[in-house]
Amino acid sequence: MRITGYRTITTVQEWGRPVGDANGVFADGVVPVSIVIVETDEGISGVGLGPHVEIERIFAAIDGEDPRAVTTLYDRMLRHTFKAGHAGPVFGTIGALDTALWDIKAQAAGEPLWRLLGGRDRRVPAYASGLDIGLTDDELVLAYEAYAGYGLRAAKLKGGLDIERDRHRLCLVRDVLAEAGHGLRPGLMLDVNEAWTRKQAVRHVSELERTLDLIWIEEPVRRWDAEGHAAVGRGIRASVATGENLSGLEQYRPLIAAGAVDIVQMAAVWGVTHFLRASTLAHAHDLPVSPIGNTPVGLLHAATSIPNHLTSELQDLAPPVGVRLDLHVEDGAFVLGDSPGLGVKVDEDRIRATTRPPEAPTSEGPHIRPERAGRRLLAGVDGVVPTRRFPGAPLHSHNDVSPTARH
Repeated sequence: MRITGYRTITTVQEWGRPVGDANGVFADGVVPVSIVIVETDEGISGVGLGPHVEIERIFAAIDGEDPRAVTTLYDRMLRHTFKAGHAGPVFGTIGALDTALWDIKAQAAGEPLWRLLGGRDRRVPAYASGLDIGLTDDELVLAYEAYAGYGLRAAKLKGGLDIERDRHRLCLVRDVLAEAGHGLRPGLMLDVNEAWTRKQAVRHVSELERTLDLIWIEEPVRRWDAEGHAAVGRGIRASVATGENLSGLEQYRPLIAAGAVDIVQMAAVWGVTHFLRASTLAHAHDLPVSPIGNTPVGLLHAATSIPNHLTSELQDLAPPVGVRLDLHVEDGAFVLGDSPGLGVKVDEDRIRATTRPPEAPTSEGPHIRPERAGRRLLAGVDGVVPTRRFPGAPLHSHNDVSPTARH
């Protein structure tokens, strides 16, 4: 079997509501989803969900190779990006191709990937994650009632701009999940997407912990700040989770060495091989792992085969437009199917017929770091408190302590 080519296509995730985080919001809830399809001379094609930046250069590393040699082909792709580096979308392209190769390998073996990788249980524990910072209170409750209907009893909310607003929203979701669980204590997490300084993180979380029990705080400071994550971890009760934006084992090592991370995360678009290697590194330090992403199907399969998987992120309950997945959600878990490979089918005709072309990149949104990120909660800077307002938010922030902020 030989790799003969690839093709790319872009579909969308249609949330039907605003989605975003402390950095910004997609008001229409339409998020692009890139797909890479790798072809072989035996008619088997593999699917990877992720970017295709510089794919011609990276694909040259695997063109004509046997796709079943997937882990060594992963290293060949890394070597092909040696000079410029493999960070960001380039690492995502490697991950998308890697996932497609694993899909081919499992299809050729006639097995679902979770079985090929050595998994015993097809069930993967999940938590709800609504990318919900732009929702009103009523919308927030409705969203998590839907998650609760599938048995989810843990939730991660987006926040970080207002302590009292975060407390209020966490309490709303706690009550929804507690009612659905007949009084069982739900799990709560808060994700601030690198919006804070170290001091802000400790102050904000410590204030929340006066009345709430958080499982983890996610990305409290910049992704590479090992000393900062360690300082936050020492100052709060909650675990510190990070890693979804780290690309390569070399970026995990300083955080783990500094005792700066309690929950090791990996993004779905970084690929199966990276997830398996990062999970082994974490396991060597007795740390649990948790995959991140809207369609983490490759990592769900891989999660069944590792000893330190904790829980996986479940975002939208529906797949991207034109994508079918052989899995379902019940009793708070993803349940993987028996289709050979990943169990992903892409209807390219439907995508081309129904998906509008991606709009030009905007200057705002969760993919753009705000100019004043890390300083927006500092009262009195420039005479105002630069706190972004969202629907349903209280008029004044807990941090509005300067006289000018009251007007």
